[in-house]
Amino acid sequence: MNQRKATWIVRGQRAIDGAGVSLRRVLGAQTARSFDPFLMLDGFDSVDPNDYLKGFPWHPHRGIETITYLIKGEVEHGDSLGNKGTINDLECQWMTAGSGIVHQEMPKQAERMLGCQLWVNLPAKDKMTTPAYGDITRGKVTVVEEADAVVRILAGQYKGSKGVFEGKYVKVTYLDIDLKPNTTWTYTGTPNNETLFTYLLDGTLAVNEDLSEEEEKACAVLFSASDENASTNDAVVVRSGKQGARFVVLAAQPLREPIAWGGPIVMNTQEELQVAMEELNNGTFIK
Repeated sequence: MNQRKATWIVRGQRAIDGAGVSLRRVLGAQTARSFDPFLMLDGFDSVDPNDYLKGFPWHPHRGIETITYLIKGEVEHGDSLGNKGTINDLECQWMTAGSGIVHQEMPKQAERMLGCQLWVNLPAKDKMTTPAYGDITRGKVTVVEEADAVVRILAGQYKGSKGVFEGKYVKVTYLDIDLKPNTTWTYTGTPNNETLFTYLLDGTLAVNEDLSEEEEKACAVLFSASDENASTNDAVVVRSGKQGARFVVLAAQPLREPIAWGGPIVMNTQEELQVAMEELNNGTFIK
């Protein structure tokens, strides 16, 4: 059985965003081409409310989807479509910004805030699609219990089971794996022509070929396949350390399109980006 090789381990760096939220920016502009169509990944892990209570007040997005997933915590949200609610433990908010949306995300004090937000690029033909909101509550998540792991399917499929949510524009596989200590886990569910990476939320995980060197939490690992034949699924093989491991698996077809990125807006050309900025200033951003 051929294996995908861990070709890039990205640990990111501490950053301040929103109104003063401390987070780890793992993926960003410097990784966008290799992790295509995944643009940005911010990790949250804190037991100090001062790190996150200032939140992310009203701000715009265009041209992307944002996926916020919490292992632990509470985040209230609202948007210009009139949606509002709360993301709780093991819940996900999947927002399609499309032609333009304004929203806010305001974390509430919790024993621990643990999770991540992912940005997925939209194809050029769908950049200006109608904005939409997806709410994946805890009770809707498909759970597969194995001898040494619990796999939660937010989107996509795993061993014949299907997640409740399916991306309309980019077919993302989003799995949450809770792996017992000192356990090897093998995944063969993604074709070789898709980008695939893991993000380690908690614990330690060995990802190199001999599974002897463990990576600690808050790192993303990009796996390359032996070839790009879509009919072949090379295996991803990882092993948890003595604390176990909590990580997500993300996969999707790369877009291979130009990227023009300006803050919360991602388009294909600088001209499109300029139009978006002008519309923000003159009040015509929301369609």
